Amino acid sequence: MLRIENLDVFHGDAQALDDVSLEIDEGAIVAIVGANGAGKTSLIRTIAGMLRPARGRIAFRDTDITGWESYRVCNLGIGQVAEGRQVFPTLSVAENLDVGAMLPRARGAQTANLQRVFGLFPVLAERLAQPAGTLSGGEQQMLAIGRCLMGAPELVMFDEPSLGLAPAVVQQLLRTIRDLNREGLTCVLVEQNVAVSLKLAAHAYVLENGRITLAGPGEELLADDRVRRAYLGL
Repeated sequence: MLRIENLDVFHGDAQALDDVSLEIDEGAIVAIVGANGAGKTSLIRTIAGMLRPARGRIAFRDTDITGWESYRVCNLGIGQVAEGRQVFPTLSVAENLDVGAMLPRARGAQTANLQRVFGLFPVLAERLAQPAGTLSGGEQQMLAIGRCLMGAPELVMFDEPSLGLAPAVVQQLLRTIRDLNREGLTCVLVEQNVAVSLKLAAHAYVLENGRITLAGPGEELLADDRVRRAYLGL
């Protein structure tokens, strides 16, 4: 579904991604794990069209989207739930969801998509008039996911969805990602909780200093001694 070949990305003179290649199969959950500063968010932002690669190719369903503007990437069917949630704090819950539905691909399905979001996160239906900035952290993450789903994506990239949230809320959100995947949504999961993400993922990549150093089924990487020492403290 998504293929990345030999991607190089720079922030000024500093290289963030170095010859990164990976594939995302349709209908899978794929985890990208690594330490802070490894290049995970740079990878997500490059796929989303927010950063331009110096070299390499990004293809979605065999369409070359390298260097596309982010609005074109979104309208093709690639959604992003950004690190830190990034809801519009002064807009209401309803207005935030409306923003997600502005993509041309989603305009004919706004009512159905809204009901889908409310089915996943009933609390949002109760808070429609409330400013997003007054929601709890967990509710803001639900809103960020809901806003993304309003755009009718076929693939969603989740960037650190559990960051700063209580364990019970984290478990709820990860269950939601699993359920969305079971409904057919392809998911890319960048998550600080390496053990949980590898258990969820059909396939995973380890990113270190901007390079892919390990790849394989999630359960295999979870059992790999290098991963266990570096990320699980075992």
